[in-house]
Amino acid sequence: MGSLSSELLLGFRNSAPIGSRAFSHRLTTKSFQKQLRVPYRCLAFSSYTCSATLSPVITEVEQKETFDIDKASLLVEELRNNFDSGKTRSYEWRVSQLKSIAKMLEEKEKDIIDALYKDLGKPGQEAFISEVSMSKSSCNEALGELNQWMMPEKVKTSITTYPSSAEIVSEPLGVVLVISTWNFPFLLSIDPVIGAISAGNSVVLKPSEIAPATSSLLGNLLEEYLDNSAIRVVEGAVPETTALLEQKWDKILYTGSARVGRIVMAAAAKHLTPVTLELGGKCPAVVDSDADLQVTARRIIVGKWACNNGQACISVDYIITQKEFAPKLIDALRNELEQCFGKDLLRSKDISRIVSSSQFARLAKLMDEVSDKIVLGGQRDENQLRIAPTILLDASEDSTVMQEEIFGPILPIVTVNNIKDSFGVIKSKPKPLAAYLFTNNEQLKKDYVQNISSGGMLINDTILHLTVSGLPFGGVGESGMGSYHGKFSFDTFSHKKSVLYRAFSGDSLLRYPPYTPEKERLLKAIISGNILRAILIFFGWSKE
Repeated sequence: MGSLSSELLLGFRNSAPIGSRAFSHRLTTKSFQKQLRVPYRCLAFSSYTCSATLSPVITEVEQKETFDIDKASLLVEELRNNFDSGKTRSYEWRVSQLKSIAKMLEEKEKDIIDALYKDLGKPGQEAFISEVSMSKSSCNEALGELNQWMMPEKVKTSITTYPSSAEIVSEPLGVVLVISTWNFPFLLSIDPVIGAISAGNSVVLKPSEIAPATSSLLGNLLEEYLDNSAIRVVEGAVPETTALLEQKWDKILYTGSARVGRIVMAAAAKHLTPVTLELGGKCPAVVDSDADLQVTARRIIVGKWACNNGQACISVDYIITQKEFAPKLIDALRNELEQCFGKDLLRSKDISRIVSSSQFARLAKLMDEVSDKIVLGGQRDENQLRIAPTILLDASEDSTVMQEEIFGPILPIVTVNNIKDSFGVIKSKPKPLAAYLFTNNEQLKKDYVQNISSGGMLINDTILHLTVSGLPFGGVGESGMGSYHGKFSFDTFSHKKSVLYRAFSGDSLLRYPPYTPEKERLLKAIISGNILRAILIFFGWSKE
């Protein structure tokens, strides 16, 4: 595969600096009794996609101690030895760790919200709802359902194995790696870790360096609350991630861009390591003219600007609606935006800021390219990394904003003559992580579900499917592979082992040589389910 560091560096498109920041490299491990602290001054090249998790970092200072491939190898070896001891397999160990996470979420709620504000300017209520509350729900569900999840699933057997019984046993995969992202840096770190622990694995979490306050907090909290012999946090940037990806894991879950997802998958392929990739895409919202305007506008606002200011893989990326209906929809969005965020949208304290100056510059460039299409918003403050909610009308399909995932507060509206024409617009792009539809037309709902392929889908709302633990969260095609949430998280980090039980009695000579015409006729009758014919052949009453 060549140098993974080089591939990671080449995997990103932009080269605008996010400025100098101090990062800490932290490895919580028994084998390294002291914390490895590595200061970084960095120049980051961040992608505009769902995650800048692996954004390249050029270190400009000497590192007293580095987390290199050798240290990564030692870490994995220690975790594997611990896993092989059987410690993490027990129900008691899993529950004890989940209870510790639940305790952590209660006791450190304010610290978590404060870290999210430092990293993203995320409003406290939004941080609680989208990250803390959802983490609590995930943990509580795992605690309540774990015993049931771990029980073997009984399976019917066939006549060919009679007498027998069969079951599917969920067993932990082993030592797993979770590479998280910056836009929901707490939830998208702790939720997969909950799944990995529930399934009985040892786990290493690599949080995003682009959200340094949350990354540092995760390192401290997981060391304080969880069993460090089986659960570790490695902080850092590309060198640390490169060292981790060189190792043999039993599963990797990565959240980020499709471009870097390919790099992760290539690294995993060297060891035949299975991967779950949670990626991004341009998530459409189709708005029919019969939709409730006020409710639709509010729910789009929640799924765009109240969702980390559009910096989310499942946020509404663009709207498609009928040409004659577009002005009404724009007016409704304008009115509801003012109701939600006040008259000065740029200064609203209820909207997250842009994560970095490089992301700000990228978004500003997108807006400048289609400035004549702005019908609402467009204001920005580079010093505060703030961009007001911005709506475009009929930007050129060839423009960058219509070709690439926006991942910010810009919302293009595409108009069509007939609402069914929206299907062709969506299908002309890679399959999205989520697709939304607002309509009262039952036939349109059915057609949308049947004809539009996406990771998830909501009718008459946005983003709420994430809160339903019975629904898997994951992508398709360019938007990802595999899924998690609730029981699906447990399954993602488990191997489903097939087990067949037989006794020594009831042994049939049919399966053993020598093979005879009589045996062949009897065997065919049994396999075909023709019991009467099988009885006749068995007693010699049929020669056919």
